[in-house]
Amino acid sequence: MNDFTLFLIAFFIYISALFFYFYYFFARREVLARLGFRIVAVGVIFHTLALILRTVSTGHAPFANMYESISFFAWTIVVAYLIMEARYKFTAAQGFIILVVVGLMALASSPLMPKQAVPLVPALQSYWLWLHVSVTLIGEAFFAVAFILSLMYIRVERREKGGKKTKSGLDAATLDQLSYRCISTGFPIFTLGGLIFGMIWAHKAWGSYWNWDPKETWTLVTWFIYALYLHSRLVMGWRGRRSAYIAVLGFLSALFTYFGVNYILSGLHSYR
Repeated sequence: MNDFTLFLIAFFIYISALFFYFYYFFARREVLARLGFRIVAVGVIFHTLALILRTVSTGHAPFANMYESISFFAWTIVVAYLIMEARYKFTAAQGFIILVVVGLMALASSPLMPKQAVPLVPALQSYWLWLHVSVTLIGEAFFAVAFILSLMYIRVERREKGGKKTKSGLDAATLDQLSYRCISTGFPIFTLGGLIFGMIWAHKAWGSYWNWDPKETWTLVTWFIYALYLHSRLVMGWRGRRSAYIAVLGFLSALFTYFGVNYILSGLHSYR
């Protein structure tokens, strides 16, 4: 059994979990949500094995090309979701978070993403690849969960203002607080991986801590957006819709940094 087979098994397990999550969304039977959670936990075991086997077979970190990177990013989102769900219990958001994971894995498994392993270019042959990329993606995984919660907040808050009941089972204030907790968890991790480790590696690889490479620049833009989120919330007292919009903008910036810069803008990080 190779790593891609394990990846596909995890993919289909996540899809099956979606069935129970969305069935719960309409039927409101807690047993369905608990079953979905357990199925996802099984899926992440196969996903972890796929990443380990990929690492062993290639001899390098499992995020050296886009297929590997998307698979690892999807894995980090599942792990971030399991951590936040175990601690804060936001059952109604589970299906939407796993839907993002399924979407990423569908993209990774598509013919658009070459699956073959290739030797690392010299700039990537460093233990800093592990530190920089893995920590950055872990931080962005918490941003992804916050993105879903913020979108849910925007919808729920509008329905509450209109005097309508929501199907999510989560009120707007709870969604706002959960999104903040995700971002406050992800921000220092993203700062460490995306900026600090990235600058140290850049200095070792290219002799300069900062080169204004497109990916470096957009990573900084993303960092400033989330810094604005936290500053406006903690210092200026912003809550609710304004914070939600900033959280959504921050993740869209992170996605552009992750996908757009790699395929649209050329630079020192254009390895694909």
